[in-house]
Amino acid sequence: MFEYIRYKKEGRIAEIVINKPPYNVLDIKTMDEINSALDDVKISQSELNVLLITSEGDKAFSAGVDVADHTKDKMEKMLDSFHGIFRRLEMLDIVTVAGVKGAALGGGCELAIGCDLIVCADNAKFGQPEIKLAVFPPVAITYLTQIVGRKRAFEIIVLGENIGAEEAKVMGLVNQVFSLQNFNEKLKEYLEKFESMSGSALKVTKQTFKKALNFDFERTLSIAEALYIKDLMSLDDANEGINSFLEKRKPLWRHK
Repeated sequence: MFEYIRYKKEGRIAEIVINKPPYNVLDIKTMDEINSALDDVKISQSELNVLLITSEGDKAFSAGVDVADHTKDKMEKMLDSFHGIFRRLEMLDIVTVAGVKGAALGGGCELAIGCDLIVCADNAKFGQPEIKLAVFPPVAITYLTQIVGRKRAFEIIVLGENIGAEEAKVMGLVNQVFSLQNFNEKLKEYLEKFESMSGSALKVTKQTFKKALNFDFERTLSIAEALYIKDLMSLDDANEGINSFLEKRKPLWRHK
C-alpha cells in the first residue's frame, strides 16, 4: 500500500516507519502516506494504546521536509501535507512516541516534538536550521515554547544550531536517551510499558493533560501558517534562501 513508509499494528502498538534512508527526507508523497496511516490509526485507536513514529537506519530520523517542495508552486501543498500530520496527531487520544536515531532536523525535529514523548539514541541531534535559509518553522514555533520555555525556544529557532541528545534531555526536549547499540531493545521495553496499561485510562489521562495545558494548537499553528505564506514567503530573502540551497551556493541576502 505504501512506497515510502511502513505501517503496522501489533497488539496495542501501531508503528509508522519512514523508509527513505539514509536521510528519510519528507517529500509531499511521503507526508501524504504518513497522513493516510494516521487516518487509519485514528479509526483503530480504540484497539490501541500507543503509536510509535520512527525511521529506517541509524543516520537520520529525518533530515526534514524536502527543500524542493518549499518553492512557490509547491509551498501551499507542502504545508497542507506537512501540517496535516500534526493536526492528525493532535486528534489522537492514544500516546504518541517518536523513536529517534541520528539527525532530527527541520521538519524532522518538528515531527519528533509533535509526538507526546521522544525516546532517542545517544547519536541523536535535534535542530531547526530553517533560519539559515531565511525561513522559519511554523510547527516548532507552535510547540517549542510549551516544551522548553520561551527564551530557549526562541534561541533554538533564531540560531538554528544543533542540540545533542544529552543536552536535549536536560532541557526537557526528550524523555529518554539510550545507547545506539541497544536502542531498539530499550525502545521496545519502553513501548511495552504502555501496552500493558488500560487503554481507556491512558486516553482519558491524555485528554485531561491536554486540557490542563490550556494550549490552543490549531489557533497557534494557523496564525504561524498564515504568516509563513503571506508575509515570510513574500520576502526576497526567503526565496533566495530556498533557491541558493537548491542551486548549492551561498545565499546573497538583500535583507528584504
